[in-house]
Amino acid sequence: MGLKDAFDKMGKDIKDTVNETGHRSAAEGEQAKRDVAGEDMTVGENLKSMGNQAKETVQADTSATKREARDST
Repeated sequence: MGLKDAFDKMGKDIKDTVNETGHRSAAEGEQAKRDVAGEDMTVGENLKSMGNQAKETVQADTSATKREARDST
C-alpha cells in the first residue's frame, strides 16, 4: 500500500468514526429523551423516538462495519 492509499484510508476511517460517534450520540439522546419525559410522552412520540433511536443505531453500525471491512483488506 502506497503512502497516498494509506492517507486515503486514514481519511475514510476518520470520517466513518466521526459519523459513527455522531449516530451513537443521537441514539443515546433519543433514549435519554424518553427516560426524562417518561409518561409525559404520547404513544406516538414514544414510538417516533424509538424509531429514531433504531435508525441512528443502524447508521452507526453501518459506519463501523465500513471501517472494519476496510481495515480487514
